[in-house]
Amino acid sequence: MSARGGLVLRCYGPGQQLKVEELELAAGEGETLVEMQYSAVTQLDRTVLAGKLAQQLQPPFVPGSEGAGVVVSSGVYAAGTPVVVRGGGLGVSRPGTWGQLAVVPDASVHLLPSGLDPASAVAMLAPALTAHTAVRRVGQIVQNETVVVTGVTGLVGQLCAAVARAAGAMKVIGLARSDESVEMLDGLVDQIVRVDELGQVGRELPWCNAVIDTVGGPVTSGVMSHITPGGRLVALGYTAGEFATLDLHQLIGRDLRVLPVNMQRTTIEAGTVTGVLTDIAPSRVRPALEILAAPQVEAALDLLAAGPADRRVLLDLTRF
Repeated sequence: MSARGGLVLRCYGPGQQLKVEELELAAGEGETLVEMQYSAVTQLDRTVLAGKLAQQLQPPFVPGSEGAGVVVSSGVYAAGTPVVVRGGGLGVSRPGTWGQLAVVPDASVHLLPSGLDPASAVAMLAPALTAHTAVRRVGQIVQNETVVVTGVTGLVGQLCAAVARAAGAMKVIGLARSDESVEMLDGLVDQIVRVDELGQVGRELPWCNAVIDTVGGPVTSGVMSHITPGGRLVALGYTAGEFATLDLHQLIGRDLRVLPVNMQRTTIEAGTVTGVLTDIAPSRVRPALEILAAPQVEAALDLLAAGPADRRVLLDLTRF
């Protein structure tokens, strides 16, 4: 395939030593050339820029592990196809996505569903993969089940609710703290149950088949008494506390399962990314974004380092 020139960000050493340069790129056998629109700035990218991974490329290299754009040339996808790119060592063991163009393995290219804009798709990809794994792979939510999602006002909680709905859940119940606004949950959950400042769950919480628990702590203990026999609790986070008291009488007597979600040990199979994005596309869940022009990459890295854990920072790769 013929080569094309484009501007990229290249790292020349540990830290934020990044320079804008022009490179010629061409896709080889089993590769796709993508014209990039947006790329995420992630904690993985910060780790790679600091030179902390044994398997990573040596400088100079192009960072960036996730992004979205349109296909320029490929043996698999038609030119102009909107895609998300992720996986295959992008930005770690092979050049990444921080450029106007990126050459990526065919297996790292995932179709972008209609109705989901590329910036939102990139920003939500990591938390959506976590939600999808928790709900579909670990929790194995199926049609006609009642599902409770704790911490439902957070981004991951909202995405868990959206995926549960896409999986066919009959009823989705969201748990939120008594002082939290729940306006963003309209149409996403069927019922909201409040949790007080001590983590005590409201008595109006009905029986459910499964709980997707994003907060842990005393909330975990409270929701277990509302799971039907043979049900399961999927443990996804512990922002409300790392320790929970489990009632063994309930656990054994009602044959409950406690299932942890560990994304580091989860293999993302072919087709999963597109499936994840298809699950969340119909929902109105959209993250708060910080989008900066590509040359402002150092400011983007600083924003990520200084911000809350759920902050989403993107580079606009159409602005160099």
